Amino acid sequence: MMPGANRLRFDFSSPKLANSGSSNPIHASYLTVHMIPPVAAPPLQLAILLAKDSPGTFDAVPARIEREGNGLETAIRKFRMAAYLWQAFTAEQMWRNKFGRRTFRFEEEWTTGTSNQRDRENGTLRSEARIHVIRTEKTLAELRDLNRAQQNPNASDSGALYGIAADAVRNYFKPLPGQKLYVSVLLLDAHWDTASKTIVGHAALGGNVGDLHLGVFGSHCLQSYPTSFEEVVPAFTDCTPTDTNHVGNDCNDAGSSWEAANIGIGAHMHETGHLFGLPHQESGVMLRDYVTLNRTFVSREAYSTRTRSKGGPVSQEDECTWHRLDCLRFRSHPCFRLPNDPVLNSDDSVQAWPVDGLTVMAATGVSFIEIFGEGDDVCHSWIEYPAENGSLQRSVTLSEQGLRSRLPEGKRKGSIRLAIKSHGGGSLDIDDYAKFCSTKSCLKLPSALPGIPKNAYRGKKLGASQLEGSETHEFLFTSAMRQDRVLSRIVFYHGLAVDGLEFVYDDDSRQLFGKRGGKAGGDTFDMDIRRGEYITGFFVRSGFWVDAIQVLTSLGRRSALFGNAHGGDAHTLIPPRGYNICGVTGSCGAWVDGFSVIVTR
Repeated sequence: MMPGANRLRFDFSSPKLANSGSSNPIHASYLTVHMIPPVAAPPLQLAILLAKDSPGTFDAVPARIEREGNGLETAIRKFRMAAYLWQAFTAEQMWRNKFGRRTFRFEEEWTTGTSNQRDRENGTLRSEARIHVIRTEKTLAELRDLNRAQQNPNASDSGALYGIAADAVRNYFKPLPGQKLYVSVLLLDAHWDTASKTIVGHAALGGNVGDLHLGVFGSHCLQSYPTSFEEVVPAFTDCTPTDTNHVGNDCNDAGSSWEAANIGIGAHMHETGHLFGLPHQESGVMLRDYVTLNRTFVSREAYSTRTRSKGGPVSQEDECTWHRLDCLRFRSHPCFRLPNDPVLNSDDSVQAWPVDGLTVMAATGVSFIEIFGEGDDVCHSWIEYPAENGSLQRSVTLSEQGLRSRLPEGKRKGSIRLAIKSHGGGSLDIDDYAKFCSTKSCLKLPSALPGIPKNAYRGKKLGASQLEGSETHEFLFTSAMRQDRVLSRIVFYHGLAVDGLEFVYDDDSRQLFGKRGGKAGGDTFDMDIRRGEYITGFFVRSGFWVDAIQVLTSLGRRSALFGNAHGGDAHTLIPPRGYNICGVTGSCGAWVDGFSVIVTR
């Protein structure tokens, strides 16, 4: 598909129809597809990883090697074609879920076209997905020995091969701090060891290591992949039995060539789903339904060794899918953004407050909420908040009764866990709804009118509070408890993280949150007390601890961002409508490792 208008012709031919075999068949239809390349979205990079002494070949039976080869060039063609199938499958699934034909893109290069046979025959240059070839510092023997250790259930380092791949990818792309990379890797040196009856040099893992989002999978099924669009249907209908003298039968689900193509292409897509942030699901690709991936690309299924069924026609209901929750995540993922998508707030985070039940807020809008009953490891119930006519729900209130009513009958009495997602791709987990919204999250404020209690509420804390010696720090602002005191300035103590905040009042009394560390004397932000300026929120960058912090005021002013401005993820702590900040809560070890605010009406 080239940028601009692409006119496609579909011919229907049959020996029973006149003129159907001519160069101008009467049974033809046309479709014009307009393509705008989404070059503003980060690409999914494709890479083949080899040992430093690898011969650059993959497992294949002699007949395959004779017909198409098993070298690096063939591997590139097959991997590129598999990636195009992921892309097409995902676009179709997104369209069926009413999200348009939205999918990820690849980095491309101007090269001799390999994806259709006519380009190969004519030597036509075309823009196609680039396959990066990366060599590690490890030898072939070292990679395979690591893999044998990884397959041992008592191994101490089960992710060694994944870590080696991550290091090699980082060394190759050399990303700067804060730059996110999305890379799907084919391990070319995966090999069926006939002696031990195991696949060595292989790992099936996906996720992220910091800002590197990485999925890896072996090449042990690669021989069965198509190398061009013309070979897709033949590849998914090839019943040639798997010859275990030369290639492996992965999990005994790849007993024939087309089933091996399902396992290799589908399982690698599963790991690519993990690198995009997908968890396991109750059905679909992220369960293991990719064993029927072929059904999306053919109208009839061939004989299956896995199910011992003769096959036959397949309908849309029989196909493998991305789960609805996968599609909702893709809808908010930066790699799936389209040129006409509206600009999102740079803060994709979600904040939660135990007020009016549970109030959740997101600057980019709340997208959906996953509801887990006690003991659930995958989600079965959820609530969606679609962006209708460009209108986003930035604040949502949830009741315990409403959440329990959405769970199956047998799960309604246990604890409830929530995973809240924003349209910007941010996420927040509430491990126990009842505990978070209990009286433990509530404080009593001294009221201006005697005898009338006033409640205050702690927000969801940022940071893990797990530094050595970490202790709870919490107080209500003096100015919130006494009408004769006014906050006059805030002193920020910081280095490569936030060490502490000191709140100074008009009588020079002070309240210290955290410690006076980092820069000597800290940095001061003065409040305009003549105009009654007060704190309305904080902008925080945090991960395991609090990297940087900034104060927001009622006059629309912001302090500088103190600490490590490039560390952690962005979060904006602004109380729900009708509430004000009256204190701070969190924890501090060697520096601040937990932070939130206390709010009241």
